[in-house]
Amino acid sequence: MSPDLSGLLKTWVAVGWLRPLDGAFAEFLKARQPDTPEPVLLMAALASYQLGRGHICLDLDALLSEPEKTLSLPPEDPTGAQMSVQPPNILGNIPHSHLVNHLKASPLVSPGPGNSPLVMSSGLLYLRRYWEYAQTIARHILKRLSHEFPIPDNLENRLDALFEPLRDAGEKAKTQVHWQSVAAAIAAKGSFSVISGGPGTGKTTTVIHLLALLQQMALEAGNKLRIRMATPTGKAAARLTESLTHAMETLPENMRETLPREVTTLHRLLGSRPNTRHFLHHHHNPLHVDLLVVDEASMIDLEIMAALLGALPDHARLVLLGDKDQLASVEAGAVLGDICRYGNQANYKPETIRWIRKHTGYNLGTFEGNGTPLDQHITLLRKNHRFGDTSGIGTLSQAVNEGNPEAMEDIWNMGFKDIRRLPVNNPDDESLTHLILDGYRPYLDRVGSGPGKGPENIWLRAVIGDFTAFQLLSPLRKGPWGINSLNEKTAAILFRERLITAGEGWYAGRPVMITRNDYNLGLMNGDTGIVLPVNNDNSRDRSTLKAVFPMADGSLKKVTPSRLNHVETAYALTVHKSQGSEFDHTALVLPDHMTPVLTRELLYTAITRSRTWFTLVSSHHELLGEVVRRSTYRASGLGKLLRP
Repeated sequence: MSPDLSGLLKTWVAVGWLRPLDGAFAEFLKARQPDTPEPVLLMAALASYQLGRGHICLDLDALLSEPEKTLSLPPEDPTGAQMSVQPPNILGNIPHSHLVNHLKASPLVSPGPGNSPLVMSSGLLYLRRYWEYAQTIARHILKRLSHEFPIPDNLENRLDALFEPLRDAGEKAKTQVHWQSVAAAIAAKGSFSVISGGPGTGKTTTVIHLLALLQQMALEAGNKLRIRMATPTGKAAARLTESLTHAMETLPENMRETLPREVTTLHRLLGSRPNTRHFLHHHHNPLHVDLLVVDEASMIDLEIMAALLGALPDHARLVLLGDKDQLASVEAGAVLGDICRYGNQANYKPETIRWIRKHTGYNLGTFEGNGTPLDQHITLLRKNHRFGDTSGIGTLSQAVNEGNPEAMEDIWNMGFKDIRRLPVNNPDDESLTHLILDGYRPYLDRVGSGPGKGPENIWLRAVIGDFTAFQLLSPLRKGPWGINSLNEKTAAILFRERLITAGEGWYAGRPVMITRNDYNLGLMNGDTGIVLPVNNDNSRDRSTLKAVFPMADGSLKKVTPSRLNHVETAYALTVHKSQGSEFDHTALVLPDHMTPVLTRELLYTAITRSRTWFTLVSSHHELLGEVVRRSTYRASGLGKLLRP
């Protein structure tokens, strides 16, 4: 690498435009192939940089035509914004044909199979591993689309017994489409299906009734399905476990006994191997499962999805549940988004509509279209059972999803009782202080009162339950409106009000989140607990502080703080980290300026974390219009692979 490019990359790393890893990757390739042209090394560094931003590849056309938009430079809090030699200036001087010719001629780049570190396909530049992940996912999904299971002639009657048909007043015919029933029918037929819908659309109820249907059919045939349920995070697993318990109450007892109650994380399901990217289960050692349901599928990144599909036996059904409109995974990829890219359109072919009419009684004629084979396996749950016409949360989230800032602005003035805007001038504003105190005082009062004479675990669960009543969210980690600052501010406020005994360190009532998988403790990234005094034995006079984590199986894991190496305070969470959770009252704190992370999907995700009340905290409400107009884009060739 010439001194000019090497120095340039080091400068970009120093000011935060690139990660150290990105520069090191270019250096590594130069050492491997010393005569590599500089444009190739620069593209390699940028492909690595895009991977860190969630893109699985570098879109060369977009890069050269709109470099600033494609790279979202500079990132938050840059230190060298006045420098003249910025990435867009350099990229503007590289002709497209010149760049493509260099890449095609380089031994570091190949158009597909091989062992080159980079792959260029259809104008997209991949790191080889991620090109292979995309190929694996597409191959497995497309193979599953052609596998159909036999369906009993009385499927409609079975579905009607589980999902009460929707009819207009005085009508006997099924005049309203019951999308949960349709979703169950499609999932029963194929070995791959997707059920998408926002909060309150009945995804959990649908899947429980689906499991009951399929298990009953299997038992009648003399078999019993091995069913597993998983989520990307422990927090999501714990919430799904709770939801399943309630949903199962709607089933006859003999059906409940045949269904699983345990929900695990994908890492535990696959068998994580510490300090390696490999899993215990893979193509040569597949999972022991006949039916796998994965919830919160929008959070699954490309690498985990490839591992999951590779470990799934050929005969098994896979059902993905998730909200296609939520934020994509923290890691690279937007797999559910790629799968459901055309989810809002009319994509059912005539033969699919005829099949659904025959086996469910519902007419989907208005949803007829020229969709691909994949689109025939996707169901969007369209009826919201939680947020009706009187819900500001439901109305606001719909306007955000539609990218309609004018409608969204009108909604704030329509008198909804479950949404409000809280104007603040700065992070020290009194109104923000009152919001924090009102939100966190109830659970801290319970912490202060102690367990009394009742069982300690009942008190611990009550504290954890009270804590989920309120949650501060922010799009950012850094800066005055980021979670680092908000957590410090919140602790200081609570300490000043004597609701906690210290403003830092380990103290009773401190909420904590695991930031890195700890296989020894059985705690995963995103697991949240609260530091509380826990008895060492039966004597109430001998207690010690332990972090108490609710686990997916309903148990409580109690860990001495000295054993927690990767943990942070969790009064405030990033919106990304809040995925898979719901809170009674969610407060989103927006910064006072636009940043690359502010998108329609982020705002929608934050709003829909709320069960009953949403507060928008902002000093500049006019930002919302720009946020709603900006949709998340992740460069990916997976969508085209899935729809060849």
